[in-house]
Order: sequence, then C-alpha cells, then structure tokens
Amino acid sequence: MAADPSPRSRTRVVLADAAPRRDGADRAGTDLTEQTPIGEALVKGLMRAQLALALRLALVVAAGLGTLPLLFAVAPAVGGFKVFGVHLPWVLLGLLSFPFLVGVGAAYVRWAERNEQDFAALIRRPER
Repeated sequence: MAADPSPRSRTRVVLADAAPRRDGADRAGTDLTEQTPIGEALVKGLMRAQLALALRLALVVAAGLGTLPLLFAVAPAVGGFKVFGVHLPWVLLGLLSFPFLVGVGAAYVRWAERNEQDFAALIRRPER
C-alpha cells in the first residue's frame, strides 16, 4: 500500500472562529453573565419587583389578621358571638387564619414566578 503523495492541507481552528456568533438578541443575556452595569440594573429591577410584591402581600396579611384583635377589642359583642359552640375569635384566628395564610403564600409563589417569567422574556426579547 503506497502512501498518499498529495500533501494534506492543514486547517487552523481558532477559538473565535469556533464560538457561535452572537447577535443583538443575546445582548441582555451577555450583560447578565458578564455582570455589566446594564445586567446589574436588570437584576435590580427584578429584585425590586419581588420586594414590592412581598411587601404588598405582607400588608394584606397584616391588615387581614392584625385588624381582628382590634375589632374584638372595639366591639366585644362580636368577640362573644359563638360559631358551632366556639367563640368567633378562636374560629377566625385559630382556624381560618391558616387557610388565609396558605392562600396568600400560594398567590405570592404564583405572582413571583410570573415576575421571573416576565424577566426571562425581557432577556430573550430581541433588541430593536
């Protein structure tokens, strides 16, 4: 078997040539991974939205559960009302407060995930 007489041409591969070309659509993702000021501003915006959501729902919980003792102090007759033989304050604060808190927690998770999906859509959106 004879060797191939024609010389093989060698191809030089450079990392810049092998890396995929990035267009403007991936600029926001690059800003995030490289921690540029723009990426930092985007992350701060997401954190601000999550904090605002948490504070709004904390206000709902404080208003919902915090006003009940005030109501029972101002109107003692309401506190003396019985439901199935149990005083209303025990029913509201001891029984119904837990489903209320679970509902607020579920709403927080749903809305926080929506904020994150909106953020991800903003990152994936092509620049104009």
